[in-house]
Order: sequence, then structure tokens, then C-alpha cells
Amino acid sequence: MAPVRRLYIAGIAATLLVFLAISALLARVFSANDAERSAITSLVQAQARGDTDAMLTMIVGCRTSVACQQRVTQDASQLRRAGVVSILQLNPSTNFSLGGTLGTARVAWRVGQSLPIVQCVRVRRTGNAISGLKVELLELSPRIQSEATCPARF
Repeated sequence: MAPVRRLYIAGIAATLLVFLAISALLARVFSANDAERSAITSLVQAQARGDTDAMLTMIVGCRTSVACQQRVTQDASQLRRAGVVSILQLNPSTNFSLGGTLGTARVAWRVGQSLPIVQCVRVRRTGNAISGLKVELLELSPRIQSEATCPARF
């Protein structure tokens, strides 16, 4: 086999390996987006059931914060609905991040034919695309107006 041909094949193999490595990293980043959507959906479903215990478990540090416990209890009481939760819109805390971030997601949901309920969720992503990203829910806002943006603090 000629040296030029070997070099050509080695170049193709190296390019393929780089492509596969980048694809794997991007898959990890996009799986973090799916994990965030799943965690927020589970939190909203627990809230609609009135399951404060599940909500306290899903929100990091909420069991040790009296203010968080009170907010969760109040939200679960006021927003309890019978039926299946439908997520109408979910704007993630970040669209793309290779590393850790802190942001706010906005979720619009309803049960059956009820009016939409809009809330904000503070989300922290830790880690990076190489070692893996972890999603943590930090705070859930009370209901906000349907067209409102998420407040800086809630």
C-alpha cells in the first residue's frame, strides 16, 4: 500500500473518531435537557396531585427550609387538580450548555380543560459534558400570570 494512501486512510479514521467524540458529547448535553424536562414534569405532576412529600424530595434543600416547605404546601393546596397533567409549554433554563449553569425554566401546564397554570422553576446543572451533567431543581414559584416572564427572585 502506498504511503499516501495510508496517510489518506489514517486521516479519514482520525476525522471519524473526532466526529464520534463530538457526537457523544452533544448527546450528553441534550440528555441533560431531557432530564430537566422530565424533572420539571414530575414536580408539576406531584403538585397537581397535592403530593407535598414528593415535591419536598424533588426540590433540593426544601426539607430543611421552613419557607420552602410553606411555599410547597401552599402551592400544592392551591394548584391541586384531579386528572392528567398536560405540559403546554416548557422553556428550559438553558438551551445549550457544556458545563454547569444556574437558570430559570418556565412551564405552562393544565389538567383536563382547566385554564393554564404558569410557574417558574430555578434549575442548577452541575458537571460538564465529559464527566456528565446533573440537574437539580432548587425552587418552584407560585403561579404567575399567563403572559408574565419569570421574576428574578421568587
